[in-house]
Amino acid sequence: MRKLIAAINMTLDGFCDHTAMIADEEIHQHYNELLSNAGTLLYGRITYQLMESYWPTVVKNPTGIKSMDEFAVTIDNIPKIVFSRTLKNVEWKTAKLAKKDIKEEVLEIKQGAGKDILVGSPSLIVACMNLNLIDEFQLCVHPIILGNGLTPLLKNINDRINLKLLKTKTFSCDALALYYEPAKK
Repeated sequence: MRKLIAAINMTLDGFCDHTAMIADEEIHQHYNELLSNAGTLLYGRITYQLMESYWPTVVKNPTGIKSMDEFAVTIDNIPKIVFSRTLKNVEWKTAKLAKKDIKEEVLEIKQGAGKDILVGSPSLIVACMNLNLIDEFQLCVHPIILGNGLTPLLKNINDRINLKLLKTKTFSCDALALYYEPAKK
């Protein structure tokens, strides 16, 4: 069975604002490694549109920053499933709209053969948490306190979720990747 991994950048106070994060060479390399072990990406509409509006253009017009350009090529090639109530179609060549509800679609993907599944949209992570679908959390916490923001990661959680720390990874920019799995009940 494939693992569903929630992987996301966040500030110390829990916001997922990509403009507030440290996107240095080391962080990009970390996500390149994570993507190399992924067979499918799951996105909600907002994150999908953010990613789709940027990364394919980097593939066509590389930045000259090796890790960023590698990330663009890698993410461009990975199959993506987009969960949206409003989108009628998607433009990214490797993306498709989900045809089923979240639980049914994710369980079906998990049953298939292949590499891990990554979910990186805050609202979709929460939805998957509430459905007990996430097998591992990889939270990259950046040393930033925003005080407020548009996208808090951990809101609308239905029930308490106890986690077991698997490992940590420290970056030279003082960001910290925390790897957790849901504790066995």
